[in-house]
Amino acid sequence: MTTTPQTWPDWYDSKHINEVLFCQQFLEKHPMKCVRGRLFTADGLIEDEGQIGNLILKEISGCLTSGLSKVVANLLASIKLQAYSPPLPIETDRIHVANGTYFMDGSFIADKSYCNNRLTVSYNSNASAPKRWLQFLSELLQPEDIPTLQEFLGYCLLPTTKGQKMLMLIGKGGEGKSRIGLVMRSLLGDSMNTTSIQKVESNRFSRADLENKLLMVDDDMDMSALPKTNYIKSIVTSECKMDMERKGVQSYQSQLYVRFLCFGNGALTALHDKSDGFFRRQIVLTTKDRPAGRADDPFLVDKLLREKEGIFLWCLEGLHRLIGNNYQFSISGKARENMETVKRSSNNVIEFLQSEGYIRFKADSEASSKALYEAYQRWCEDNAQKPMSANRLSSELAQNERLYNVEATNNVHVGGKRVRGFMGIEVVNPLPY
Repeated sequence: MTTTPQTWPDWYDSKHINEVLFCQQFLEKHPMKCVRGRLFTADGLIEDEGQIGNLILKEISGCLTSGLSKVVANLLASIKLQAYSPPLPIETDRIHVANGTYFMDGSFIADKSYCNNRLTVSYNSNASAPKRWLQFLSELLQPEDIPTLQEFLGYCLLPTTKGQKMLMLIGKGGEGKSRIGLVMRSLLGDSMNTTSIQKVESNRFSRADLENKLLMVDDDMDMSALPKTNYIKSIVTSECKMDMERKGVQSYQSQLYVRFLCFGNGALTALHDKSDGFFRRQIVLTTKDRPAGRADDPFLVDKLLREKEGIFLWCLEGLHRLIGNNYQFSISGKARENMETVKRSSNNVIEFLQSEGYIRFKADSEASSKALYEAYQRWCEDNAQKPMSANRLSSELAQNERLYNVEATNNVHVGGKRVRGFMGIEVVNPLPY
């Protein structure tokens, strides 16, 4: 009886795997690029590299029967070396969708190219208007706030931070606002991340998790005041590379373009940062109250997702409007009031400066910083408020000289001395020196 000799793949000699040849043939069959140790296909980043390991296992299991896990790990490392690519370009003139490429000039081609982000929704110019989605939004938001949401969700389709805003949707609970995050997940796929805004600021590894992400959603925002705001402010307005840290990996510089969308029962505040720069980066929309006796639809998300091609066109409309307005969002009067309310509630210095009976703005007047702070302390005591530092009061006035029509000076005359203070303001009934 004759036996047919075993026919081995080109990359195997019956004892050893030729890693170079194996990787070449594997990449011909499964084209990929490796950017900073992470694998990309034409469909975007491969979040779970276990699926690549599984493909390798299927290739070699007919040749090897032991030590497979170690061999798979070595081959995966070799594939990454052979698939090396410099960082992929950040393209703001197009959106990579499931069925091709949509260009911001309105054209579309079915071709696919390597990209940082490929959406999981297809472009269909004939998709029907998303009636259930629009009904849902009309029940959730005031009519004048819907264009703001439309522009922001469209803003999240492009890898850019030119809008320099994050969006907060605030309600009492149960309105259904977090459904928006689930809809965006259906459009963006792995280009969206769900985590905590608090973690982004406090965990040094969390920023790297936002790399190559278009959107980060915090669907239940912690109401604790942020101890720091440095990273959040930098990311929202990011225009240059930032330092990234991954566990066990040397830190490196990378460009982030993630946007923040947060849902909660209250606004985002900070323990120490009361600056206009922190609040200026936020858009705060308040939801309508949940109607008493409303029966929630457990299949609402399923109904919304059936309209996702239409929702994508709706988001595109908002993006085009935003770009046409030079990345200036349509902010309603109500939304502006929301922001002012948040600023006042987190910074009682603003309330003091708008109060009566303690200070008076007058062109030919002056007041020392010490006298102003004493007046502020009296206001806090009268209103059961905890006073902030004297520097905080002086800083608020100095940063808003035009708003209050004052001018910082070190030439205020008090008791024959020249001290620091402000021109254009006076203390009502000051304490005697």
